[in-house]
Amino acid sequence: TIVAQLLYIVLQAHYSISFTAASQNNDKLPQRPTVNNGTTNDPSSKSNTDANPTSLTMSDHHQSSQSSNTDKIQAQAGKIKELKKREAALSRLLTAVRLEKLSALRSRPLTIGVVGFGRFGQFIAETFNKHGRVVATSRSDYTELAKGMGITYIRLDDPASFLEQDLDVIILATSIVSFEATVRNLAPHLKAYIEKSETNRGPLVIDVLSVKEHPRQILIDLLPKECDIMCTHPMFGPDSGSNGWHGLNFVYERTRIDGVILDSTQRTTGSTVEHDNVDVSKVNTTVSKTFVEKGTGKIHNVHEDSELHVESIDRMERFLSIWEEEGCRMVELSCKDHDAYAANSQFLTHLMGRILGEQGLKQTPIDTKGFESVLNLVGTTTADSFDLFYGLYKYNQNSVDTIVKLKASMDGVVTMLKEMEEKDI
Repeated sequence: TIVAQLLYIVLQAHYSISFTAASQNNDKLPQRPTVNNGTTNDPSSKSNTDANPTSLTMSDHHQSSQSSNTDKIQAQAGKIKELKKREAALSRLLTAVRLEKLSALRSRPLTIGVVGFGRFGQFIAETFNKHGRVVATSRSDYTELAKGMGITYIRLDDPASFLEQDLDVIILATSIVSFEATVRNLAPHLKAYIEKSETNRGPLVIDVLSVKEHPRQILIDLLPKECDIMCTHPMFGPDSGSNGWHGLNFVYERTRIDGVILDSTQRTTGSTVEHDNVDVSKVNTTVSKTFVEKGTGKIHNVHEDSELHVESIDRMERFLSIWEEEGCRMVELSCKDHDAYAANSQFLTHLMGRILGEQGLKQTPIDTKGFESVLNLVGTTTADSFDLFYGLYKYNQNSVDTIVKLKASMDGVVTMLKEMEEKDI
């Protein structure tokens, strides 16, 4: 490469100058007198080469070193060139795979039903509509709004018509407090629909709540076993995701596949069973080839000899691919671990925002950047409904512990201030 050639020329010049300077310095030193036959006047002496072997050895060493450095430079340049070729080949391969994946997704687009067409339901439905067909239902009448978005709308009091839309996926985008009632109302209609269908197969049912163990158990307990289940939590909403979903976290758990409830605390790679680690940096972000059945410990393969099983896996992967294509950071995490993390992050954030909001904080002419961040926290957390905040508290068993720890920390800080004050006195 040009860079390698320039380095080669510079090093040649450097070594040439150094060698010339060394030679000039040697010329200034007193020389041993010689005769025509090239020997010294001292008859007992040997030839110049034998008498001063260091001079030739240093020269040979210098030339060898120069040659070695040149070889190293050329080798490094060649290695980088080869790595660039491999990088370009991998980039072309990745592009080809992504195009093939998009082609596969578009060849069989999902029909997605959204139950709950409020602000969040509209937010996700708008993006889903780019990847498939969307059918929405809700308590309020959003017919005209949905029509403007290119989405089919069916009233919630007509669940049979909603299910007859041949839905691959149903997303329950309701509030936490109304979630169980919604599932209870929908379950018998799902059962009737499945009994009438030729495939005896239900849709994939997905929740998007901010807590996970609570909806997971409700879905397992109430839905017909023919419905696959996936528990998810998009860690963003209409505000934080207003400019796209790229880089935003999407947490999910494959909960039930083809009637098999997965043990979310165990995952397998090949024939090795792995247990979840509570270190979030080590959570699984790849698709496992096998999974463990809860209760029995039986290991199931995604390629088991069952058409329904294969279709169930394919449907889940197609749904997850929508979030991947939108640029989300995919995080596979058990519902249990999710709630443990969320209590110390999401709930704590909302708790602090609500507490500070109760103080009636307002902007001042001398606000620091830190205080601006505090006001922003208050604004974003209080913009959400109190039902959401209450749900984070009531349906996450870790929330009470978070409140207790916060109170203890507050008391500890106040105690330290009083102790220091007493010392000043």
